[in-house]
Amino acid sequence: MKKIALITDAWHPQVNGVVRVTDAIRALLLERGYEVLLIEPSAFTSVPLPLYREIRLSLLPGRKVARLLDDFNPDAIHSMTEGSLGFAARRYCLRRNIPFTSWYHSHFHFYISMRVPGVLGLVMRNVRRFHNAAARTFVSTGGLRQELTEKGFTKLAVVPLGVDVNLFKRNLAPAVPPMQKPVYVFFSRLAVEKSPEEFLRLQLEGTKLVIGDGPDAKKLQKKYPDAMFVGYKKGQELVGYLSAADVMVFPSRTETFGLAALEALACGVPVAAHNVLGPRDIITEGVDGYLSDNLAEAAKKCLTLDRESCRQKALKYSWENSVDAFLKNLAPVEHKS
Repeated sequence: MKKIALITDAWHPQVNGVVRVTDAIRALLLERGYEVLLIEPSAFTSVPLPLYREIRLSLLPGRKVARLLDDFNPDAIHSMTEGSLGFAARRYCLRRNIPFTSWYHSHFHFYISMRVPGVLGLVMRNVRRFHNAAARTFVSTGGLRQELTEKGFTKLAVVPLGVDVNLFKRNLAPAVPPMQKPVYVFFSRLAVEKSPEEFLRLQLEGTKLVIGDGPDAKKLQKKYPDAMFVGYKKGQELVGYLSAADVMVFPSRTETFGLAALEALACGVPVAAHNVLGPRDIITEGVDGYLSDNLAEAAKKCLTLDRESCRQKALKYSWENSVDAFLKNLAPVEHKS
């Protein structure tokens, strides 16, 4: 197997976990000598997804997706998302009786239902229909596999995620503005499903640092002027801000994993989060974070934790291991001679 097609509805300039995972997997596949076809929204006419404008919805992509896949003649086809490009690739495979794999990255049905009440069941059925047609659906943890199995998903395979520990490591002299200590950081998209306002309402002395942007950014900046909003950051600038933080507060209850928390841990920053899927699969209480419904209390307790223990937790998560599991679980296409 040398030629792999990756299909994703989430790609740059979007800033989210799916993009980061796709970037990492693709880079290592290329490094290992695989040919990779990336089918993503910039090659198609697209419009912003209503109520979630960061995501682009590719319009009528079926014929072009089929042509790209025919020309590439891949040895394996993998869909990273359940959007219009993902469904186009799914149709292509089903019509030709070609196996494909998919990846369940996020509880997108929850995100939509938070914006359009009453559609949770409908969207969930559509997401399940999408993935159950795959030869295997990748999930990041055993906890997520159990949850989805109970919801009727089938043929699930654990493909763990990773973190670039060479990039995400503590900078002892970060080039960031001075901030009153302790510094509590929220590092995620500013959207309702990430619960940024829960963080901003917490009674915490010091600085509340917000790294990220999104549809709720302007409203939150106006409502909470005492917090420090710095927008999206990446590379060493992101590492610098994370290194200046004392605790990451992770209020989201809708995560399937939580890459941002892992990146904070790699920089030696303990994590305060709810005891929900995602954080509880990563955090060891009293070692690299605390899990509680009372995030203010958990955040204050995190101030006593050892930064090196946080770093050691992150070192257990390797993108190399993730790619190994990814390749092991792909479904090979049988080419006709």
